[in-house]
Amino acid sequence: MTGDCDEPSAPAPGGYAAARLRLLQEESRSGPSRRSALAGLTDDWLNALFTTALRESGVRGAALVAVGGYGRAELSPRSDLDLLLLHDGKAEPRALSTLADRVWYPVWDLGVALDHSVRTPAEARKTAAEDLKVHLGLLDARPVAGDAGLLAGLRTSVLADWRNQAAKRLPQLHALCRERAEQAGELRFLLEPDLKEARGGLRDATALRAVAASWLADAPREGLADARRRLLDARDALHLVTGRATDRLALQEQDQVAARLGLLDADALLREVYEAARVISYAGDVTWREVGRVLRARAARPRLRGLLGARGAAAAERAPLAEGVVESEGEAVLALAARPDRDPVLALRFAAAAAQAGLPVSLHAVRRIAAQAKPLPVPWPAEAREQLLTLLGAGEPTVAVWEAMEAEGLITRLLPDWERVRCRPQRNPVHTWTVDRHLVETAVRASALTRRVGRPDLLLMAALLHDIGKGWPGDHSVAGETIAHDVAVRVGFDERDAAVLGVLVRHHLLLIDTATRRDLDDPATVRAVAEAVGSTGTLEILHALTEADALATGPAAWSTWRGSLVADLVARVAAVLRGTTPLPAEQAIATTEQERLAVEALRTGEPVLALHARQEEDDAVGVELVVAVPDQPGVLPAVAGVLALHRLTVRAADLRSLELAELAGEVLVLRWRVAAQYGALPEAARLRTDLIRALDGSLDVPAKLADREAAYPRRRGVLPPPPRITVVPEVSSLATVLEVRAPDAVGLLHRIGRALESSRVRVRSAHVSTLGANAVDSLYVVDPDGKPLSPPTAAALAAALEAALR
Repeated sequence: MTGDCDEPSAPAPGGYAAARLRLLQEESRSGPSRRSALAGLTDDWLNALFTTALRESGVRGAALVAVGGYGRAELSPRSDLDLLLLHDGKAEPRALSTLADRVWYPVWDLGVALDHSVRTPAEARKTAAEDLKVHLGLLDARPVAGDAGLLAGLRTSVLADWRNQAAKRLPQLHALCRERAEQAGELRFLLEPDLKEARGGLRDATALRAVAASWLADAPREGLADARRRLLDARDALHLVTGRATDRLALQEQDQVAARLGLLDADALLREVYEAARVISYAGDVTWREVGRVLRARAARPRLRGLLGARGAAAAERAPLAEGVVESEGEAVLALAARPDRDPVLALRFAAAAAQAGLPVSLHAVRRIAAQAKPLPVPWPAEAREQLLTLLGAGEPTVAVWEAMEAEGLITRLLPDWERVRCRPQRNPVHTWTVDRHLVETAVRASALTRRVGRPDLLLMAALLHDIGKGWPGDHSVAGETIAHDVAVRVGFDERDAAVLGVLVRHHLLLIDTATRRDLDDPATVRAVAEAVGSTGTLEILHALTEADALATGPAAWSTWRGSLVADLVARVAAVLRGTTPLPAEQAIATTEQERLAVEALRTGEPVLALHARQEEDDAVGVELVVAVPDQPGVLPAVAGVLALHRLTVRAADLRSLELAELAGEVLVLRWRVAAQYGALPEAARLRTDLIRALDGSLDVPAKLADREAAYPRRRGVLPPPPRITVVPEVSSLATVLEVRAPDAVGLLHRIGRALESSRVRVRSAHVSTLGANAVDSLYVVDPDGKPLSPPTAAALAAALEAALR
């Protein structure tokens, strides 16, 4: 565009705003078409503004340039405008200022965000040399109005500088991408992802364009443009839903964004976004690895030429890894004689060899296998099954190899059921990963536990398949049992092993749920687990699977405390399976410390407690507090309330009655795992003093907690689902079991205790578990005579407790 054409008159801002609004409201226009039309409409408006401003200011030799996202014509509804006023340096400063003001102010008047600068080509080039982000923006520069020749010369210089300085600039760009990923996280694993800044987002896609512009390396282009489009479409819908220039896909907006994009629900939206991010992340991994290889080769070339001569330098070493697989230039590649079309096991052998060697896989090799490999026969031959297990048992390198295979469709080809869990989001904030990545991470964790089990092959397969049912309706463990059995048969396990895998998947949550929510001193609890597991061999594998699953879930899912509870349960179940009956609840053995505290509590008639402030290095859930109190009403709400007043968060708890025949008395012993919300732990003496006051009524715990809650109102945002209380049948012959699921909150356990006290029931034992923002508490209650409640009484109690917690 130049000023030699017919000069348009300056448009009224309201005309542009109205036309822009009409465009955004057009139902038939969306995606790339709308973004391009919006950029074109904005171009026309700015062209008219600039042309009129040129005439009125008297400036010659100037151009208005779009850079960054506007330069790429990727304008979302609330995108800002990145503009450069380029001039030849001959205009008077005052005239130049007038020209700029007559362009910038109309933009500001419309409330459009503006990133602007005024520079000569030499100044722009110098700034680009000093500022990587400026350089990146200029790579996408395009003329909007004025003297296009000014920009043409600048673009040529900037692009030449980018290519000449690639050895310096690309490592800087890579470092910028890594820094941004550390701050914003990985897009495909976030429940509220930043579509632009997170790893695999729009900025990474732009970085790949910059790498391609350097001519040093190029990203895998298959699917990349479509992935970028999907993220831009999601951002467009987000802008229209919120009316704001935001890139963060918040939970409360996801259903509306999904609806605007024509998707079923928020999960479908997240899966689309995750799929796109996976493509961009994988392309980035491949591209940056290639950049590193090229730069290392350039640095080593003079030395190699001197040592070996040009011919020797060109010959790359190829070290054998497995049949048909070799290492070359730091990657696993196919041997020259490899024939994917005649070797159906080659895909798994290639992946296993790469993972065992800790090497990335060659993109070319994976694509050749994907294009030429024939399907495996069903059931798989023994070598194929062994290679899959070798891949799963390789530890941390398995992840990158698995994802490279998945990116080219090889995983779903080998295991068709994988399609339903691929990129599937998990709404539970305790989970770090999507379902598919969690399964691979569980296999990685299980690989470190294979020495603990007699059948490591079944452990690794169970780790890979334990959540495979999450892509189906209903209980994922029930659905997963059938799928895991079918996959096991497909992979080549015999019927007996396939049945064991089905049991492991069906009951993969049994140990952790039972250990943290049930009374292990109740014989019915242990018998139920023994009946479900069936054999000591299966129990051994299930124990390792439970730990691997929890470790791969997130930091809140496993700890020394939880591990000890599970180990205790496993020991009791193993005794039953071996034919040895564990001690019944009445004969449960107390620890030495519990007996000491109980004796002291009976002798003094007052609470006694011990706070173990030394925390295990690998235990992030808090420290142990043991409280012994002579049996009396109100113990549970009193202790829970005092802990809440001292800002101690209860992470786990266990309450049980201990009879001391020699002193003719009964003591309630409470073991707590607590953590300070902030600051240091309170002194044990202060806790004891307040507990005595709470029990004798001189400390009004409910009033104090109400004051605390009033002083710190709940943060605004999405309201959590209401509490849910259920009666769990047939898990105890000694008590009625209530399961409380509620948002974790200050004083929650105190409120539960008060509600139970008012209902005239006794708490035989309590098992508290806090996962993220949710509490799952199991309460074993009996009537005043120490017997389980009748079904109608239990149902009424559950309803009353639910009402009390709302």
